[in-house]
Amino acid sequence: MATLYDGKVLAGIVIAPDAPQQAAYAASQLRHYLGLMTGGAFVVSNGVPGNNDIGLLAGDASLGDDGFTIDVTGQGITLAGGKRGIIYAVYELLERLGCRFFAIDCEVVPVCTPLVVPMMQVKQVPELEYREHNYSDLTQHTRFAVKSRVNGQSHRISEDMGGHTSYAWFVHTYDKMVPQEEYADAHPEYYALWEGKRQTQKHTGQLCLSCEGTLEATIKSVRKALLANPDAKMISLSQNDWNGHNCQCAACAASDQEEGSPSGTLIKFVNKVAERLEPEFPQVVFSTLAYNYTRPAPRHAKPRHNVSIQLCSIECCFAHPFETCDDPHRSVKRPDGSAGSFMDDLTSWGRVSRRNFIWDYTTCFAHYPTPHPNWRNLQRNMRAFVRNGVTGVFEQANGAKGGGTDLNELRAYVITKLLWDKDTDVARHIREFTDAYYGAAAPMIRAYIDLICDKAEKDNIHVGFNDEPSDELFSDDMLDQMTALLNQGLEAVQGDAVRMWRVHKALLSPRYVRIRRDIKRGKTDIQAINAFFADWRAHRMTRMEEWFSAETSLRSMLDGKPRGVDYFAHWIDESPEVL
Repeated sequence: MATLYDGKVLAGIVIAPDAPQQAAYAASQLRHYLGLMTGGAFVVSNGVPGNNDIGLLAGDASLGDDGFTIDVTGQGITLAGGKRGIIYAVYELLERLGCRFFAIDCEVVPVCTPLVVPMMQVKQVPELEYREHNYSDLTQHTRFAVKSRVNGQSHRISEDMGGHTSYAWFVHTYDKMVPQEEYADAHPEYYALWEGKRQTQKHTGQLCLSCEGTLEATIKSVRKALLANPDAKMISLSQNDWNGHNCQCAACAASDQEEGSPSGTLIKFVNKVAERLEPEFPQVVFSTLAYNYTRPAPRHAKPRHNVSIQLCSIECCFAHPFETCDDPHRSVKRPDGSAGSFMDDLTSWGRVSRRNFIWDYTTCFAHYPTPHPNWRNLQRNMRAFVRNGVTGVFEQANGAKGGGTDLNELRAYVITKLLWDKDTDVARHIREFTDAYYGAAAPMIRAYIDLICDKAEKDNIHVGFNDEPSDELFSDDMLDQMTALLNQGLEAVQGDAVRMWRVHKALLSPRYVRIRRDIKRGKTDIQAINAFFADWRAHRMTRMEEWFSAETSLRSMLDGKPRGVDYFAHWIDESPEVL
């Protein structure tokens, strides 16, 4: 074991004179937290570690960017890792000493005098090269994102803190590849043919991927984007996110039939772009989506070594594990009329491609506050992803800048742990988090989660990513039970202002569902709606549904409409979110 403090500091923190900037950041974080734990003034120096020192060795290529080792002996402590791994090694050591980084407003740092580190030899290299979710705690607070070991597009982590995987373009990019304003009038053949017409209007269509002009226009646009973003590691060439259909011209239709899926036509197109631009941009991975009509894998086409696939689970039920859900409505049809489940597509892509990412969904996007019964499935699905060769996962969440309710902080914490280690002890993480974050209300919070998940499992209730609050899941009796549990939690933390605030925030979820259910029945309680909105704003939250302001959602409640989207022609038509 190594004794770091016993009334005085007994160890230094040492990095090499030529250590990369990430090692310096790791050392500064270690110094900070060891100081909090002991009250001692630990010193960071450059040189060779001496007896009992903590040596940080960055740049071990065998561990990749994210892997690390921890070696504690009687002679001292050695932390080694890649450019992010050396930072993760520090946080892993601190967690093993009792620190917890639960949320931006909840860290646990034990006081340890003396501070003795037990003997250990640790090596961790994550199975996922890409780890991302977009809960606001991590997208807007970079230091917390690093502590959570995420590295995706949403996190914008600066290079001195390890950097992140940046995209030049991030998904749904056909309109960037071949902009309508530049090409539609002169070259309608570049756009998808559907029911005898070329879909040249914005928000309506896709591209014709068999047209040589589409390819040349795309290469021109992609090259320009990569030159403008020299640090980009990826660029997405992927279908637009609206109800436009894949091209039905003779060449595209024949390719789709041959491949058994429109994804084959897409892969062949992206391969050509990737091959043409690889000599100039050898570091870039060209990504595309397996999404809606491209979800099924092709029979013959295979992605090049510099092409990755991101398979999307948008059609799935999230109340049950993907492997066992029996909802017959979650399949996607192929050109021959057959249909396959998400798991069929996941295993097929595992055979076709060696670099597969997942785009998964962790909330109800139509109604952010609605309790989402996916708690018991997060780990089962993550294990299924990795078992089928997935190397990156994006868990799309409530991305509102002001955060949200539905225990978002807890779900964000659990997901980050799973992104790092699919076999992590989720029950322990939930217990530790709720005990720290909700204090005496923790047992009621855990019972609330169990109540919702038990109901979905017992009655085999299926829940999608964009559903209205279900009468099956959220009956009046269920809402009464949910509210009673949270009110018990509120009573348990009386006098604890911080935790009262957090439990009150959790109570907004059943309140929201009750209001929406009443509206569906034709009852508009203006007093209840306005009181809810005032409390929502008091918690400084911004959006109740994806893409629309809380004011627009409030207006929909008062007007008796299901959602704010009902006021707009398209779901991206409202102005950007502001805090």
